[in-house]
Amino acid sequence: MTRLYKYFFRGLITVLPLALTIYVLYIFLAWTEAVALTFLRPFIGGFYFPGLGLLLGILGILAIGYLVSKERVKRVLLLVEMPFTNLPVVKSIYSSLKSFADYFSPGSKSTAQQVVVLRIPGQQLELVGLITRRNLDGLPEGFTQGDRVAVYLPMGYMIGGYTVFVPQEWVQPIQMSVEEAMRSSLIAWMARAESGNVRPAPVDVAGVVPTATPIAPTTGGTADGTHGNPPGGNPPGSQG
Repeated sequence: MTRLYKYFFRGLITVLPLALTIYVLYIFLAWTEAVALTFLRPFIGGFYFPGLGLLLGILGILAIGYLVSKERVKRVLLLVEMPFTNLPVVKSIYSSLKSFADYFSPGSKSTAQQVVVLRIPGQQLELVGLITRRNLDGLPEGFTQGDRVAVYLPMGYMIGGYTVFVPQEWVQPIQMSVEEAMRSSLIAWMARAESGNVRPAPVDVAGVVPTATPIAPTTGGTADGTHGNPPGGNPPGSQG
């Protein structure tokens, strides 16, 4: 029965990530196709084949990306964004989402997207984070002092984290992409089990690993290097 449980959970762990990934992709594709068809139905009428909405949606996004690269279209886009950047509650939501999207956009500076290791002097704790700001430009007067950088520290198994302002010498860049660091942080940097037939060392009942027992010499000596008594004789220095 124990072996059946082992096989079941091993199969579940293998199938579950694949099934969830396929399910999420299916929900996303179905939603994007439905949204695309809602806006494009007046233009295409009853003409439809599976995947048409998604295809037209991708082409529409590419067309928008091309248009917003033009200076005149950027000016029009600023007028469209005015209600979203001026209303009190909508402004906070829209600005946060836009800043987050701009941070990961291809047009942003590559130097701003850098994974670093944060080491606090006097502490052996090491934290992996992302540099989000390299200077204090645009921050209120007296916000912080000295030459500091903003480091975002993501939290495992959830969307969130902390942003700390630390001196520049506290951080050290590492060769890792932002996507890989975020993915590893999401699963708490969990390591995969190493493959191989490595057997653990035998452990006795008390939980102590047994060690090899020294073998006494065969020439009459003992394990501590002294000579033993001769067979049938008395110890050296004894009388009788």
